[in-house]
Amino acid sequence: MAQRFFWLAAAVLFLAACSSGKKAYERGDYYESVMKAVQRLRQNPGHEKSQETLKNAYPLAVDFLATQAQNEITSNSPYKWRNAIQAYTSINSMYEAIRQCPGCLKVIRNPKEYYSEIGPLKEKAAEESYNSGIAALMKGTREDAKRAYFLFQETNQYVEGYNDVLEYMDKAKFLATVKVVVEQIPVPARYDLSGGFFQDQIEEFLHRNYTDDGFVKFFTPEEAQSVNLQEVDQIMRIAFDDFSVGNVRMTEREETLTRDSVKIGETKVEGKTIPVYGTVKAKLTTYRKEVVSTGLLSMVILDARTGGVLTHRKFNGQYTWVSSWARFNGDERALTDEQLALCKLREMQPPVPQELFLEFTRPIYNQIIPAIRSFYQNY
Repeated sequence: MAQRFFWLAAAVLFLAACSSGKKAYERGDYYESVMKAVQRLRQNPGHEKSQETLKNAYPLAVDFLATQAQNEITSNSPYKWRNAIQAYTSINSMYEAIRQCPGCLKVIRNPKEYYSEIGPLKEKAAEESYNSGIAALMKGTREDAKRAYFLFQETNQYVEGYNDVLEYMDKAKFLATVKVVVEQIPVPARYDLSGGFFQDQIEEFLHRNYTDDGFVKFFTPEEAQSVNLQEVDQIMRIAFDDFSVGNVRMTEREETLTRDSVKIGETKVEGKTIPVYGTVKAKLTTYRKEVVSTGLLSMVILDARTGGVLTHRKFNGQYTWVSSWARFNGDERALTDEQLALCKLREMQPPVPQELFLEFTRPIYNQIIPAIRSFYQNY
């Protein structure tokens, strides 16, 4: 039953992916109808329904988009040049898609392109986006600076190096970026190597995942000083509230083991040698040594201007190192294979404290990273 359901679901998904575009055509989305028909004809050049859909939808899509572009140009829309370019670009996308589809060219022999119409609009679209970016930047908020950055980026895509757009792009990016100084409190000297490794992991994550492409940038105090960072938005403080390394717990368990019907010898009966079965016993002592290391890490993010707490999280970590071994007196045949193997082991020495420190910080790292991601995901 489950297998039948799987294949039914797969078939539905396949048919959806291979849609002829007829439904899009019926609801008046001619561009989507064309692109779906093209996709189907690439897979099956002789698909009649897709051929019919493409034949009917393509002229309507071109007419609709060309009219939309002209309407935008004659309108008072604040982004009319951008909108006109987008409409012409959609026509060009259909043109390229059909040209790369032999089955489509049998239906639409001369697809239309509007590349020459786009060229003269780019200068006007660049001016449009540039002026909107300046207006947004002048509002002085971080969100407006962020919007300005994308508008300047768009300007540069229309006309590379338009006026002083690159300088404004840098300025908008700086104002839109949340600058966070990360203060990690050092651990005691005897754990310095492992503590430093843990802190380096956090810094590596922050520098690797929050690059210049985003709007959050992290600095160590040394980095902030070296670049002469004048404006700090937030301070992230990470420190161990408490930790304990190498707490030993020993347990010892003694039990008497017996096993019946074990051959314990032989005897002669009427001249024949026969086995003698009986019960064997052994006293087993099992030892378990646990070395427990735990820690509690605190992360506080503060508003650098007001000192207000934006978030305060705590993360627990624990690592338990275990050594088990055993001893027995008596008949080893009373023991299972696992018990016998345990008796062959000897007490092991635990890792050095630095290694234990590193181990209990692993689960802490796996908690703090998602917490940082979650806090900054909307920035």
